[in-house]
Amino acid sequence: MIENLDALFKQISHGVYVIGVSDGTHINAFTAAWVMQVSFDPPLLAISINPQNYSYQLLKAGGIFSVNVLGQDQYALAEHFGRSAPDKMAGFNWIQDKTGAPILSDSLAYFDCEISHWTEAGDHKIAVCSVISAAKFKNEKPLLYNQTGDMDGSKELYK
Repeated sequence: MIENLDALFKQISHGVYVIGVSDGTHINAFTAAWVMQVSFDPPLLAISINPQNYSYQLLKAGGIFSVNVLGQDQYALAEHFGRSAPDKMAGFNWIQDKTGAPILSDSLAYFDCEISHWTEAGDHKIAVCSVISAAKFKNEKPLLYNQTGDMDGSKELYK
């Protein structure tokens, strides 16, 4: 057994994002920290998602999503979209770009993406996607995963 695995994994530096998903009819968003660039040419990103979540069903059906970069002052947004709640999309300004995925206009930047392919990853699925469009809204520092403490309850998930 590895002691303090949750704390050790939080030493891997990565940001905190709101992922906006749509199946063409329904929209939803969730907080994610497992997002990374995987290619320069073509520009590809990968996200990790739990297939038990409602957002996974929308993502699988629609094949599109947005990656919205959160700023250091947006911890409350990360916490809000990290919970399951009815109509958690209400009260926020959402826009769309080329794919039609919901984009959080209060984020620092966004990537508008289309699924290229999927791969298995333990208790999650990895969606590799093509970046169709992207833009920067604000010039601020991003929120880092290790700045969120145990907001996601991950400490209980390590076996």
